[in-house]
Amino acid sequence: MSILDVIAVAGGWEGYRVATTRTVEMNGERRIEVELAPQKATDLICEGCRQATNQVHETTKRIVRDLPILDAQTWLIVHRRRLMCPRCGPTVEHLSWLDKYSRLTRRLAESVTRLCGVLPVKHVAAFFHLSWDQVKQIDKRSLKQKVGTVDLSAVEVIGMDEFALHKGHRYATVIVEPYRKEVLWIGQGRSRKSIRPFFDLLGPEGCKRLRAVVMDMNASYEEEIKLHSPQADVVYDLFHVVAKFGREVIDRVRVDEANRLRHDKKARKVVKTSRWLLLRNSKNVKDGDMLRLQELLEANRNLMTVYVLKDDLKQLWRFTSEEEASVFWDHWYRRAMESGIAPLITFARRLKGYLHGILNHCRWPLHTGILEGINNRIKVIKRMAYGFRDHQYFFLKIRAAFPGIPG
Repeated sequence: MSILDVIAVAGGWEGYRVATTRTVEMNGERRIEVELAPQKATDLICEGCRQATNQVHETTKRIVRDLPILDAQTWLIVHRRRLMCPRCGPTVEHLSWLDKYSRLTRRLAESVTRLCGVLPVKHVAAFFHLSWDQVKQIDKRSLKQKVGTVDLSAVEVIGMDEFALHKGHRYATVIVEPYRKEVLWIGQGRSRKSIRPFFDLLGPEGCKRLRAVVMDMNASYEEEIKLHSPQADVVYDLFHVVAKFGREVIDRVRVDEANRLRHDKKARKVVKTSRWLLLRNSKNVKDGDMLRLQELLEANRNLMTVYVLKDDLKQLWRFTSEEEASVFWDHWYRRAMESGIAPLITFARRLKGYLHGILNHCRWPLHTGILEGINNRIKVIKRMAYGFRDHQYFFLKIRAAFPGIPG
């Protein structure tokens, strides 16, 4: 077997034979050029209609990149046939290894796509000696084919959350199917207008089919849900409610107590530096910090009150009976109102207006844990790329990372 035959077998360029090869040095790098001539064939396949024809209109020369051979860049000089199809007119022949207008072989494009899944576009471009724009377009086109159009025909339960696009309070909304862990839709913004395209995509029948939505206490989201799917139960997630309690109650009380102790510098420092100790779940407090926490709470009545009520508030999400949960809420609310602590009283009054979403958790034991996991993954994707200017490309990356659990 000649060297040309070996290259032809290794290359696998169906329908073509190796006519000549040569190695050149260019800018200090080795480059292999392979000239491919068409083999004789009675039936050729039209790229348009995929029907057989034997009429060749003309032959044109095209320069195509292929995967590197060892450490050398590989360029193909392809004498590509243009056919005279009786149905489509003049068109190129269909090749299994080269797309119609592409200047890269399919296997090179597939290799680029695989590497883009684990490396930034910049690094992939440098590895294959391609431009940044080329690599991005290859990956974007592949992602569009991979994720396709999402199937919303059986969606009955969704989760909804926001994530940061850029610094400066620029956000996007992600909507998922919590059971399958599939990202259904992503859109810029976190307003009613921003999420309306999802319900348009869902359609009237899909909106009627929606039964539950798990989310944080976002009034804009809830108003839009009630407009399109008034029958759907809104379920508020534990994580967001407790985080809000930490910001609006514990942080405020801690600052107020520190200000009250401004003449006692030692005691003030203890209170000021206790933020994360008070916000952390009691079961996650290390042994070395537990004694410090106990001494702090014993010495400060207001901090003790809000800390205990924070832990008790979490119990609401453990009930499976709405009646029992409602009784527990009444008890918790009365204690909050009787505490005399202004930030706690304000929070309790506001939370009362959202009680329906908390009690709905008894019927729909859903949470946004999957959304928090997705948000963490989104941060990794964003950091790996050093940020995205093309939001469509960014959203395709996210959807590809969470295609859902089959079945």
